[in-house]
Amino acid sequence: MLDPAGAGPVLNERVAGVDEAGRGPLAGPVYAAAVILDPANSPPGIADSKLLSATRREALAIAIEDSAIAWAVAFVDVAEIDRINILQASLLAMRRALDALTVAPTLALIDGNRCPDGLSCRSQAVVRGDRTVMSIGAASILAKVARDQEMRRLDQCYPGYGFAQHKGYGTKAHIEALDRLGPCIEHRRSFAPVRIRLQNGASPAAS
Repeated sequence: MLDPAGAGPVLNERVAGVDEAGRGPLAGPVYAAAVILDPANSPPGIADSKLLSATRREALAIAIEDSAIAWAVAFVDVAEIDRINILQASLLAMRRALDALTVAPTLALIDGNRCPDGLSCRSQAVVRGDRTVMSIGAASILAKVARDQEMRRLDQCYPGYGFAQHKGYGTKAHIEALDRLGPCIEHRRSFAPVRIRLQNGASPAAS
């Protein structure tokens, strides 16, 4: 384990890696995970979730959950995202994930360049941490898998948008569905492609 400066080992340090998934999509919640790995029993192959296939992510998520000292996943829903903005929502999801851990960390390593406020432990932001810190990579996997599962569920609730395929991102197919169907309740109204269509008179889809 590394100390806050990354200079060397710290005895009895309980390090939680933290990452989010779903900051960029036009629809759906933003998720975050916090993971305290067992240094003596961490699954091989942990990496940034974006570099892994869906099948590999799902297999690793099970292995991480089975072997980690503690892990937790949390989310912030669309209404909160629109109320407080996506940056603050992402930080809030991270704090909720840390608060939900059954073992209290002494240090949280946060992917990115900002740490959430109000944490009960020390924290350090790590730019591109999902590619350089194993516990952050593990958190990125759990957050991504949980969010993808939720988007597949939302696809059943709101057919026609293709949520199961694009996971809410602003793909050509998603934008065409927005133009055809109008936004549904799971679309982020604070995001420009959704907001502009509502301002231009698009009718919200029935929830």
